[in-house]
Formats: sequence, C-alpha cells, structure tokens
Amino acid sequence: MNNNYDVIIVGSGAAGLYAAINLPENLRVLVISKRELTLCNSALAQGGIAGVYDSPGDNIQLHQNDTLIAGGFKNNSETLHILVSEAAYDIENIIKLGVDFDKNPDGTLHRTLEGGHCRHRIFHHKDATGAEIVDKLILKVKSLPNVTILENTLMCGLARTETGFSLNYLHNGSYTACNCHFLVLATGGIGRVYEYTTNSAIATGDGIAMAYDMGADIKNLSFVQFHPTAFNNRQTRECFLISEAVRGEGAYLLNCHGERFMHNYDDRLELAPRDVVSHAIVHESRKQNSTEFYLDITHKDPDFLIRRFPMIYKNLLDQGFDLTKDRIPIFPCQHYLMGGINVDRNAQTKIKGLYAVGECSHTGVHGNNRLASNSLLEALVFSRQAANHIAKECTGVADSFEDHAFDVHEDKPKIPTGIRTEVRRIMQESSFVIPDREAAVRGFEKVKELRRLLNSEDFCKDMNYIEANSLVTIAYLILREVI
Repeated sequence: MNNNYDVIIVGSGAAGLYAAINLPENLRVLVISKRELTLCNSALAQGGIAGVYDSPGDNIQLHQNDTLIAGGFKNNSETLHILVSEAAYDIENIIKLGVDFDKNPDGTLHRTLEGGHCRHRIFHHKDATGAEIVDKLILKVKSLPNVTILENTLMCGLARTETGFSLNYLHNGSYTACNCHFLVLATGGIGRVYEYTTNSAIATGDGIAMAYDMGADIKNLSFVQFHPTAFNNRQTRECFLISEAVRGEGAYLLNCHGERFMHNYDDRLELAPRDVVSHAIVHESRKQNSTEFYLDITHKDPDFLIRRFPMIYKNLLDQGFDLTKDRIPIFPCQHYLMGGINVDRNAQTKIKGLYAVGECSHTGVHGNNRLASNSLLEALVFSRQAANHIAKECTGVADSFEDHAFDVHEDKPKIPTGIRTEVRRIMQESSFVIPDREAAVRGFEKVKELRRLLNSEDFCKDMNYIEANSLVTIAYLILREVI
C-alpha cells in the first residue's frame, strides 16, 4: 500500500467526506476513519441543516442575525457571513448528490422551525437528517478513484516534516506511518470528556489534542453546548437526543410538578436558544430540588408525530415511552463544542498546510452557543473552503516526502486504569452547564497531575492511551479557560 499522499483527511463525518469530494481528482487522498464510516456525530444529527435556499420571506441577514443572537454576539463576523452566504450552494450540491429532504404535498422542500430561528429554514430528512447526508456522501466518496479509505483506524501520532506531515496510525493491530503535503483534521467533538453526552463513543478530542501538542492555536474550548432535551435515563454514557425540532413542532417543557416554567426565564419560552433553555432547566432544578423534567407533545396529532419523528418515536418506544401519549423524561447533557482548533476563513490553522473542519475546528461562526442546525452547514461550507484552498496551494508542490520515525512503545506497560473515569467525574462536577469555579480549580490541579503522568512515563501508545491522553488534554484546556 502506498504511504505517500497529497492530502490525508482524519475523520469521516460530513466534514471529512465533503472535503474529499471537493478536492481535485488528480490529488491522492487518504481518508482515515476511527471506526466504521457510519459511526460519527454527523450521522447522529436529527434536526436538519439550516440555510436560506430558495426561501421566500427569508434572507441571509435574518439567518446571520439569529446566529449572532444565539452566539451572544461573540461570533466571527467574517466567517459567519461566509456560512450563511454559502449555504444555498452546499444545500443544492448535496441535493444533487442524492440527499432526500422531506417535501410538502406540492413538491416543494419542507422547512421546519427550531429554537433561536425566526423563520422556518431547517431542511430535514424526517428526524434522521445527519444519517441521510452521511450515507449519500459515503456513496460519492467510495466512487472516487483518487480516494483511499481506511476504516477502524486510529491516528496515534502526528508530526510536521519539511515536506508536510507524517502520521502514524493503528490498523488491524499494526502501526503504519504515512506522509502527506496537506493534512485535514475532521476528528469531531469531545463528548466523552463528560459523564453523559449525545456524542458517539469515538468523540474523545484526538485531533484537537494532537494539534495542540504540535503547536496549533486552540481557542474557546470552554464554549461547550449542553443540549437541554437529552433522554434522561442516566444508565449509559451516550444519551439519546430528543431533537430541537420536537420543541419546534410545539412540545412543552415541564418541571417535576408537571408545570411549564420557561416563561419564568425567557420570553421565547421553549424556543429560546439551547444555552438559555439548559440554564433555565438547571436553575429550575435547583429551585425545585429535583432533576425530574419532561418534554410533552401529547397535545399534537399522533399520526403527524409518528410521520415527523419516526426514529425518535421508535427509540423512545424501545425505552418504554410513547411520544404520542407519554411525557418524556429529559435533562441537559453535553452535546457540541463551539471552540476547537483555531482556523481562518479557509479552515487553515496557523500551521501552513494543516486544516481543521467540522466540530474539531474553531471557525468562530457559532460564538459561545451554536444555533440549532448550523453544525451540518458549517461542516459542509468550511470543508469545501479547505478543499478549494488546498487546490490552489498544491500547484507546484514537489512530489517528495520526508519520513518521520514514531516510537509507539509496544513493549511498555499499559496506562493505569481509571484515568478516563476520573476525568469525566472532574468535568461533570466542575464544568456542567453552569461552571463551578472552586471545583474547576481543584479539578485543574488533578488534571495537571494526570497530564504529567501520561507525558513523563513511557506507556504503550495503544487506543486506551491515545484516548485517555486526548481526554486529559481536552480537560486541561477547558479548565484552564474556566478558572
């Protein structure tokens, strides 16, 4: 197998796949997927993709204003304008790739409403939009002769070289080094740094941690979004998400007494932005001394609910709840990262040739809180920006590669057990929805100890080490900002 590529993309969610699709077909491209291609946060996205596309009564300025309001006006105005302006192109492009958005009876595209939006501008495929988009992107990428895909492959080493980058990966029990001129990190989020998350098991922040160690700027990593309506069973780390769109279709939030309470916190009620609703639930929880909260949409037509939310309906039935008849237990949990590897309008980091796209990147478009359904849009828009920039930069690049020697310490001991559990406990205690600064100070000292341990001892660089080291690094960076 050839180990030299023009471009290596680490991550196979919407951002990584769309970057591969938009790169010139004369470039040799390797896509590395930590697990199977379909296991990514993009595929879990239920609500949809926001954008102004053939939308009477809507415009990009309104979309931009809604994003600014949700983000506390801490958004990057330049990249935000790119996001809303390029939405129509990328929505049309994925439709051409076969993405099947829901339609109205007259054949026009259906748009739904979600919290923080002033217009119905969310394009969706029932309640499984992310899976539909990822499936169609996978089909396209697999048809490209210039793209090699490696599934169940872990990035476990990264280094700069004179000719670009060297990357070491673990696949089928063997370590292999490969080289590239341009590297695109599309490694997703950090959900597993918390005890409960809507993210998949692979979301351990590997790309962010390795980019940090290589000298890239990491910005606003404490800008973590907690989704207010995760299914509350607290029996598994991965919490099933009850989409924002359910509230968009009229669901009520109820406290432990079965009473609506959002009117005490925000005039937008259940359709306030996610951070506002999550804060309201936590404040109400403290007021009532209870974590029992519910989502209730039983007042809507049952047939409509089953058609509109088939996946949510089925998953809740599996848990013993009928969306059409029962109040659904919910509580906030970690959902999305607005910070990450800092990039410019072309998704390039301060390290020439290193790009970051999707949730692991910090484009600044979201401010301190992401507006619902802007994540899939960001993944598409800025991965295409990265691909276009690489297409320009690759002209005249010499076809030579420098190798780098990686030491994976295969003969060394494995790390002590319990590191990841300790990190999750610290983060849940110190930085959940409303940060506890005293707990954060204590937690930061403990995380620094764990970081010193992992960096000072020679441990085998297996998956357990890589993920634990990533989570310790992510916790260190978040708490450093919090305190």
